[in-house]
Amino acid sequence: MTQPHHETETGSIVDIEAIYREHYSRFLRFAVANLGDVEPGREAVHDAFVRAIRSLSDFRGEGRPESWLWRILVNVCTAEKRRRVVPIEDSSPLTSVDDREWPEIRAAIASLPERQKTILFLRHYADLDYDQIGAVLGIARGTVAATLNTAHTRLRTVLGEVRR
Repeated sequence: MTQPHHETETGSIVDIEAIYREHYSRFLRFAVANLGDVEPGREAVHDAFVRAIRSLSDFRGEGRPESWLWRILVNVCTAEKRRRVVPIEDSSPLTSVDDREWPEIRAAIASLPERQKTILFLRHYADLDYDQIGAVLGIARGTVAATLNTAHTRLRTVLGEVRR
């Protein structure tokens, strides 16, 4: 019988493994949304957890291990996007067949500044709350709220123009 997991502030391989098992689908949704395809998303999640295990001694215990893992994944995705050039129409977080019917939504999301996209993806694809997003990105909760509000406003504006 497995013991219930109680996350510690120190982080350990056991903590990382438990977070991986419990939240893999959330990490994957974020990475796929951020990178635009399932396979690069899987690779990014894998790379992030490998980096976390290799750099476990770098975890300072400032915050939760899960927030530290999210930060690593955000960094892996950012580095991957810088490494490759992706056309706007291929960089959408919408990857299912049905979602491809909405090219204006894909283009609107792709047109957002990187910080707004990252916060949008962490909120809506990873289902993190404002405090968690702030911890991941090292910004205040109010900055998260303002940035998300700006992203939503921009999407409404852009999509409103498309419908006219």
